[in-house]
Amino acid sequence: MTTAGGTRTRNATEAGTAAEPPGDAGPETWLRHAREVTDPVLREAVRTLHPRARTVAGYHLGWWDAQGRPVPAGWGKAVRPALVLLAARAAGARPGTAGSSAAAVQLAHDSSLLHDDIIDRDATRRHRPAAWRVFGLAGALLAGDAMLALAVSLVREDGRGTPAGTALNEAVQQFIGGQFEDIGFEQRADVSLTECTTMASRKTGALMGAACRLGALAGGADETRAAGLDAFGRSLGLAFQHVDDLLGIWGDPGATGKPAGADLHARKKSLPVVAALSSGTPEAAELTALYARDPSLDDAETLRRAAALAERAGGRRRSADLARRHLSEALDHLDGTGLPRPGTRPLRTLAQWLAGRDH
Repeated sequence: MTTAGGTRTRNATEAGTAAEPPGDAGPETWLRHAREVTDPVLREAVRTLHPRARTVAGYHLGWWDAQGRPVPAGWGKAVRPALVLLAARAAGARPGTAGSSAAAVQLAHDSSLLHDDIIDRDATRRHRPAAWRVFGLAGALLAGDAMLALAVSLVREDGRGTPAGTALNEAVQQFIGGQFEDIGFEQRADVSLTECTTMASRKTGALMGAACRLGALAGGADETRAAGLDAFGRSLGLAFQHVDDLLGIWGDPGATGKPAGADLHARKKSLPVVAALSSGTPEAAELTALYARDPSLDDAETLRRAAALAERAGGRRRSADLARRHLSEALDHLDGTGLPRPGTRPLRTLAQWLAGRDH
């Protein structure tokens, strides 16, 4: 591997050599394993980028600071790589055989985060300034494009040909469509919960479904089982997004890496907000008025008021209920694959943990 400055550290052949945990390991153990397997592949892939793109990408992934000096940050929880590896395991793959697909999915996801921060003008990402604040809009945008192209090349290198590449491409196209819908919602006061759910299924569910499908393909699963694991990932993605949106309003900034009420400050039509706005309650009317104000919700007291209104209008409870419902759907899809229960146990455990984060 190399740092931003080009110093060799590890070789890509080490990818996948981390010892696989036992089947009854907890979700955080599997996430740590996914980072251990995926990180060497990510580093070797990012090393091939243009030096300026490499610097931005490595900063965004938490490997170094703006000058390329190593820092102990990190590129997130590794949820999507874990889904790739655990789906591959459930389908019967040998340990380490899905490392390139795991890295590809993470690169696609991080590309979307780079672009998301630009679109939303989010100032922080993972407890430090967002890449666009450090390297400028153009630098972050181009680095995100480079990471997405790199993701596609990694899937091709996995040797499974068109099915895996098509799955990733379709997921990216759906994500982009969902992003357009999300942006459009900001200009509307009449967004329905059904529309918001469809948008979330594209922005989050599609890539999590693709992660599971790519893992299934790595494990040699047939199309029926690959589709079942894809459906599992998509439903889990909706549960995950409900929880993420709840944390975006009521979560601890120390855990989320963003200021309290960041989604409200940006007047985002997140799932709990739309659930609240569509409740027909007096609180919904007042929240609608707050969202219609210009400028956006700036002061702490107004943000607290907006969060309280969303909760009293039922948005928090409804979104938590829907997270549980989508988790149940995901587990039904997993059972429907017919894969042996011991092999799918880590996927089930991870799904329950992701949908049960404190909200």
